[in-house]
Amino acid sequence: MDYGIGIPSYIDAWREVQAAEAAGFTHAWFYDSQLIYSDVYATMALAAQNTHRIKLGTLVAIPSNRLAPVTASAIATINKLAPGRVILAMGTGYTGRNTMGLPQMSVKRLKEYTQQVQGLLRGEDVLFREGERERWIRLIHADHADFINIKDPIQVILAANGPRALQVVGELSDGWVTTLRGRSDLAGDFATISDAAAQAGRSTAKPYTVALTYGCVLREGESLTSERVIARVGPSVVPGVHAQWEASFGPGANLGMQPNTETGDAYEAYIQEYASTHGTPSDRIYLDVHRGHMVFLKPGEEQFATPDVLARSLTGTGPEIIEKLDRMEASGIDNVAISVTDALGARDLIQDFSREVIAKRA
Repeated sequence: MDYGIGIPSYIDAWREVQAAEAAGFTHAWFYDSQLIYSDVYATMALAAQNTHRIKLGTLVAIPSNRLAPVTASAIATINKLAPGRVILAMGTGYTGRNTMGLPQMSVKRLKEYTQQVQGLLRGEDVLFREGERERWIRLIHADHADFINIKDPIQVILAANGPRALQVVGELSDGWVTTLRGRSDLAGDFATISDAAAQAGRSTAKPYTVALTYGCVLREGESLTSERVIARVGPSVVPGVHAQWEASFGPGANLGMQPNTETGDAYEAYIQEYASTHGTPSDRIYLDVHRGHMVFLKPGEEQFATPDVLARSLTGTGPEIIEKLDRMEASGIDNVAISVTDALGARDLIQDFSREVIAKRA
């Protein structure tokens, strides 16, 4: 199994990525959410410049945030700095769109965008559409060594949960990103991907599978309710609650999930009180919802980071985490991307996970 660290892109993350590389992590994954983090490609560029082996990937890039040729040029530029160790993972969007009050984009649009980016990264001419206009485009100076690198391969993998998106994984993708959604049996998802791959004339072998998760290695005397544990894991737990709120109350809404009325109602009561104390206009409450997303807990949000939820994450003692990883690997997971909150949280995870999990599981 490969071990990744998931980073809410902050510009100085290269220091922690460098430490992760030295500690045995194989991948660093960077979140793309333009209103709450540093620019993902600027962050990756610094990480690429300051590392040698660790693979660097987006998790995940959102097509509507950039034109296809902009994304192709950006990831090919990172590949110039880190030849052959760059991954472009893309999806229909959560935070990057919900922070603007927008729903996820359509699977049809994701498919078209993926085909455009893949074609450009292969050095092909690609038909680009703007409204009713259609124009042929290419990375014109791909053969000019000063600019970009598409000679060394760039994996393009897709995040998917619903059946239509899983079909696109089978049709186009070099791998699959999943949030697991609380499930451990992925056989049905793999079957959907395989069937779509067969229809597209592609290999039906199980795709390289990345699971975005979160967790913390418990230290002596700690439990799921310890202050440090909640600070490290809580900010990664609460976005699931944000998604439940979006499903019932948010302008973004359609994340393809069934609303949990109890959770959504509880968070609605919380965020209405929070917004009233901060003077937030009623048409901008979704901005308050996503404040702290994957980084910190707003005052009072710790009530949603319950022990039951934390127990379902990669939080536990070293042996407990190893047991969970064994089950994940048996289910088909090839790479765990463990989310961190900030530099201090990253250093904690790198140190503890390397010593108690990577070294001992090897």
